[in-house]
Formats: sequence, structure tokens, C-alpha cells
Amino acid sequence: MEKGDTLTQNREEDESVELRVLRYFLAVVRMQSISAAAAELHITQPTLSRQLMELEEELGAKLFNRGRKNRRVALTEAGKRLHRQAEEIVALTEKTLRSFQAPQEEISGEIAIGGGETDAMRLVARAARALTREHPNIRYHLYSGNAEDVTERLDKGLLDFGILIEPVSLERYDYIQLPAADTWGLLMRRDHPLARKQVICPGDLLGVPLLVSRQRMVDNAFSGWLGQSVRCLRQVGTYNLIYNAARMVEEGVGCALALDKLVNTAGTELCFRPLTPKLESRLNLVWKKDPVFSQAAAAFLKKFQEMRPRESADRGGGERIGPKKA
Repeated sequence: MEKGDTLTQNREEDESVELRVLRYFLAVVRMQSISAAAAELHITQPTLSRQLMELEEELGAKLFNRGRKNRRVALTEAGKRLHRQAEEIVALTEKTLRSFQAPQEEISGEIAIGGGETDAMRLVARAARALTREHPNIRYHLYSGNAEDVTERLDKGLLDFGILIEPVSLERYDYIQLPAADTWGLLMRRDHPLARKQVICPGDLLGVPLLVSRQRMVDNAFSGWLGQSVRCLRQVGTYNLIYNAARMVEEGVGCALALDKLVNTAGTELCFRPLTPKLESRLNLVWKKDPVFSQAAAAFLKKFQEMRPRESADRGGGERIGPKKA
């Protein structure tokens, strides 16, 4: 074997060890115990402890605080940073391997889709159902989060597609504007004074304790609707997904500015009233520009384009056709 080949092989072996150690690290975080993680990984505890110490030495940082009483371990601040990065590295590695391991004669594999809570996810579901009938070996992974969460994962390659609720910046992405819009309104208890109204005016919100979306660009939309800065509102909290915010509303913490059709209020203590003037948010299916799609992801986009109503084709001026296939 030539010297260059030996160096390449050694480097590849080192890289595989590094990924394996990251898996060890994640197992310890998950189990909160080195001994329990060693049992799950089918290695000895001294071996696992040595690998973790070598990882700490390589990074130049202490990753765990090791308890003496219950032998549980807790992450240091450096460990918390590595935890998030290690999860992303392992997830992306596994996603890449699965895309290449899928049989080439039949379209199979995995499609990762992220998005905020919106009824427009039904459009994605319909395309997925139709594609599954043709290619039953395709699997879907769904990730819920606000626009910042979804775009971060898109940029890192952890998602193939995202459903983004406007207002949001789309400069870095190709996209299809969906033939749907979500309506903003006020989610509140049925015994709240504003529940007697059919619609909510800007002046109705002054002084009302409110839970508002954490998405930064939403503030601009509400400022335009209010005719003044959202800082004039009494904001008692923020949320990124509405489910837990709805529980806060049920307990009387405040009302939530939210999108319609996300919380089933039938037979509950809650009700929803739309804003007036009407405030809507358009939605977009987005993906990275010039992507290298897996066969499954390319097939999904093609199916989605075939199924979308003509209204979407008329409005979706931002769409680009023809992504590359892996």
C-alpha cells in the first residue's frame, strides 16, 4: 500500500472513531449515567469512561459534572453546546447514509419536512399520501418549529423541505406559495369579556394580557395592523408553538394572538375570534436553492407540483423548477 493510501485510511479511521465517540457521548447524555450507557452500547464502563475523557482532552473542555451520590452525570455549559452539535452531526450523517443505502431500482428513503403549526400541512399530507401509494417504502419525518427553527435546520441540511408562515425572508430559498392563508385572531376563554364580540378590533387588545408569537417578523405585521408599535400591548409571554400557549390561556394567564384552526375549541373552555381588519399570513413550501435531492425528496416535490391547485401556479412567482438529484 502506498504511503498516501495509508494516510488516507488512517484519516478515515480517525473520522469513524470521532463519530462513534459522539454516539457514545449522546448515549451518556440520554441515559444520564455512564454505566447505563455502557450497558446500552454493549461496551465496558472503563472503555466508555476512557473514550469520554479522551474526547474532553481533545476538545480542551470538561463536558460532564459527575455526581458522587447517585452516580448521575450532568452536562456542563461546554457539554450542552456539544450536545446540540453532536445531535445535528449524527442526524445528518444518518440521513445521508440512508439516502445512499436505499435501493436504486425502487424509489425509497426518507423525507424530512419541518414547519410551523398550520392547517396547510394538509396539502403536504395529501401529496405524501399520493406518493406513498406509488412508492410505499418512503418514510416521512416531521419537525415542528417556528420559522427560525425550520430555516436553521434547512440550512444545515437536516430538513429537505419547510413550510414557512409569512412574514418571513425567502431570499435564500426556492419556494412554492401555497393556495392557502392562515387567519390571525384571539384565542381566549369563553368567559372572557371579549368572547362576546364576533371580531376583535385593535383597540380591544389594549390592556389585555397577551401571549404572542416568538417569531420576530410577526411583530412587524401586527404593528401595521395596530397602527402603532406592538410594544403598546401588554405582553405577558411568548410562544413558538400554540399547544402549550393554549394551556396557559385555559388557566387564565392571558389571551393568545394565534392562527385559526390550530386549536380545536369545540366542547372546551376556549374560543377563537378573528381580527378586524382581517389579518392573514400566506404560506410557502420552501427548499434550499440548487439542492442535491435524494430520489425520495425529488419525487415528493414533483408530486406536490402535480397536485397543487391551479391557484398556486397563478400566484407562486417565486418557484424554481428542476432541482438536482443525488
